[in-house]
Amino acid sequence: MSTSVVSTPDAPAPAHTFSQGVRKGGLLQVSGQGPMDPATKTYIAPGDVHAQTLRTLENVRAILEAGGASVGDVLMFRVYLTERSHFTAMNEAYGEFVARHVPDGNLPARTTVFVGLPHEEMLVEIDALAAPSA
Repeated sequence: MSTSVVSTPDAPAPAHTFSQGVRKGGLLQVSGQGPMDPATKTYIAPGDVHAQTLRTLENVRAILEAGGASVGDVLMFRVYLTERSHFTAMNEAYGEFVARHVPDGNLPARTTVFVGLPHEEMLVEIDALAAPSA
């Protein structure tokens, strides 16, 4: 079973020793993404978890597409939030994104965990596991 690294300039470059994504066999794992604008290399929307969630999901989507997958191919999203009070705003943004990118309504599974994140500006981080059809 071959392994291939997935990389795109449409999502932030990894700051450490890991890949944006890895495809092995029929699976594509997208590394945790945060609310960084890949063009400016800066975190966006300080204090706004709704906007940060949308940016983060767009970063995940860019890596999925670079790996030959779509949001509709996602089996599982894992969402990491810094505060429980951010859940509702994150969930609203997530719902908007998924409704836009999974029109057939076959929603992926999801887990949400409350954690500390590596950068103070980050309110959310999201990774994804997909099974691309191609």
